[in-house]
Amino acid sequence: MAQKISRPVIYLLFALLLSLALLTPIGSKSIVESAPATSVQNKQNFSTDVIYQIVTDRFSDGNAANNPTGNAFSAGCTNLRVYCGGDWAGIVNKINDNYFTDMGITALWISQPVENIFSVITNSGVHNTPYHGYWARDFKKTNPAFGSMTDFQNLINAAHAKNIKIVIDFAPNHTSPASEDDPSFADNGRLYNNGTLVAGYTGDTNGIFHHNLGTNFSSTEDGIYRNLYDLADISHNSNTIDTYFKDSIKLWLDMGIDGIRVDAVKHMPFGWQKSWMSYIHNYKPVFTFGEWFLGTNEISQENYSFANNSGMSLLDFEFGQKVRQVFRDNTANMYNLDTMISGTASAYTQVADQVTFIDNHDLDRFQVTGASGRKLEQALAFTLTSRGVPGIYYGTEQYLTGNGDPNNRGMMNSFSKTTTAYNVIKKLAPLRKSNPAMAYGSTQQRWISNDVYVYERKFGNNVAVVAINRGGSSASINGLLTSLAAGTYADVLGGTLNGNSITAASGGAVNTFSLAAGAVGVWQYTAASAAQIGNFGPEMGKAGNTVTIDGTGFGATKGTVFFGTTAVTGANITSWEDTQIKVIVPSVAAGKYNVMIRTAASVDSNAVASYNVLTGTQVTVRFVVNNATTVPGEAIYLAGNVAELGGWDTNKAIGPMYNQVIYSYPTWYFDVSVPANTTLEFKYFKKNGSTVTFQGGANKTFVTPASGVATVTIGW
Repeated sequence: MAQKISRPVIYLLFALLLSLALLTPIGSKSIVESAPATSVQNKQNFSTDVIYQIVTDRFSDGNAANNPTGNAFSAGCTNLRVYCGGDWAGIVNKINDNYFTDMGITALWISQPVENIFSVITNSGVHNTPYHGYWARDFKKTNPAFGSMTDFQNLINAAHAKNIKIVIDFAPNHTSPASEDDPSFADNGRLYNNGTLVAGYTGDTNGIFHHNLGTNFSSTEDGIYRNLYDLADISHNSNTIDTYFKDSIKLWLDMGIDGIRVDAVKHMPFGWQKSWMSYIHNYKPVFTFGEWFLGTNEISQENYSFANNSGMSLLDFEFGQKVRQVFRDNTANMYNLDTMISGTASAYTQVADQVTFIDNHDLDRFQVTGASGRKLEQALAFTLTSRGVPGIYYGTEQYLTGNGDPNNRGMMNSFSKTTTAYNVIKKLAPLRKSNPAMAYGSTQQRWISNDVYVYERKFGNNVAVVAINRGGSSASINGLLTSLAAGTYADVLGGTLNGNSITAASGGAVNTFSLAAGAVGVWQYTAASAAQIGNFGPEMGKAGNTVTIDGTGFGATKGTVFFGTTAVTGANITSWEDTQIKVIVPSVAAGKYNVMIRTAASVDSNAVASYNVLTGTQVTVRFVVNNATTVPGEAIYLAGNVAELGGWDTNKAIGPMYNQVIYSYPTWYFDVSVPANTTLEFKYFKKNGSTVTFQGGANKTFVTPASGVATVTIGW
């Protein structure tokens, strides 16, 4: 039984805390002041966090009673295609023994928690189960192999008690493997709503699924409207589905999750995802990032556009693939790495919100069997000191190996806290909370060769300098100019990766020093800074929504927040602290706005681009135009009178539209997020290079529904 604390003791504790607060040195940040940027209460900003990705079934078995039986389970995890016993109770155990806290981890990304199929699928004598969580059957129930709703709530509570956030994987793209012709195949894609059947893949009379065969990945359209492999592909142009996934994510948000990783965003209609994200931002906004897979050397403008316009961030595959080339495979050099860093800095509106990584459940493990661990350690150091939100794949700190699915998803083999990789994370992860340059800073190359990269992160007066030598011989670093104040700086890693101290003169010039082969050195400087915004989130919402702004130097007294030239003051700023502001989005015309703050001392911050103010509550409409013939090089676009349709600006219009899968040329279509219960005026136009030709006649009109989805079809 919990004992009660008497009032005199409470008063004594309060007095003690007050006296400690009064003794806080001038210029330092008190616990109260720094809390907004670091607490689990901040569910929008992950820039100060390090995420640890867990394949739940492969981490730790905390409750053997919930293990599947028969062919669905492999004792000792000798069959990596079936369940091996990991569960939420096992994760809780590792939370409570401080495995994550001691490593500096402040967020856990776990496997999709929803109920998956119970069938064991046997191919060529090999049993397969949804141990990975991606063969869902009911998004409103838990996977019993991971635990009950009570177990999930216990996980949330245990994590939050340690100031650790919980991110769930979520896959609204599909259900489970299905056959068009064989209703008895496994669960055949069946979708349930808290135990009640919604539909199966066979006999799908209500159009819950797409029935367009599997994608060949030849185009974005092909990947969206056809099955991903043999998985039953959900049709989001359905009121039933739209309501289902809003209700489903609401359930998990109500459980207290802090973030969402959305699977296969490249394979769902972008308009529906934007509408779904606007629902989340309007209800309980949490940091959300999607999976847009990119291969080696692949750069995608659609990837950037999605991150900048969908209301969610992305897993930064461009970052991850380049880091693997440079440090793992030796197929690219430091110049290529620097080009990726500088290129993505301008391509992403909020580059600090993209989630970086060196390996995950869809890539070969970074560590190669028999190879030195130094390459992995250097890659970790680079990721932890670079822009973005670092993500660490479970077991990387224990040098797990394995190529391909499922070998890259082996059972966690050790929880040692003494490996070099563990200690690299342990020493660097906390810098994201203690030095704003790591969380929010710009990146500038300061010294470079094929094998050596010295770069600086800077935010206000906060600086971090990192030097990495992947080569086989030491390098003499001379002529290095930094923003460090004059002084001698110890290596933050304490020599763990053979780094050494450096000395900077007035003006930031660093004395010549030797960087050993395979070495990494990290040096930092922190100082009070003038008002500067580092992060704001969500990046999209309607008037009346709340935006959280994080940074430094805001002061303790309310000032003004500007959306463009519109000033927000008084009660519309619900919270103002030195490192965080919460502000209500003003009633301004829909569109993108730079955000700036002016402190009570009339100091203006930087202006950050760009908050997307929506016209209002969003719904999804499929726009279809028939008989729109084109010549080679020409495509069909959609423009209209609201910001979501470009506001008649052809450079912001929707398109190019699709014409291959749901409808075939000369019919074109696109699913678009638009304001609910609104009379739209719109027209289609043909675009060939810079030549634009609108369809003739008066503007077309359509009244959008108050909720759900709709389709509007016209002729050219």
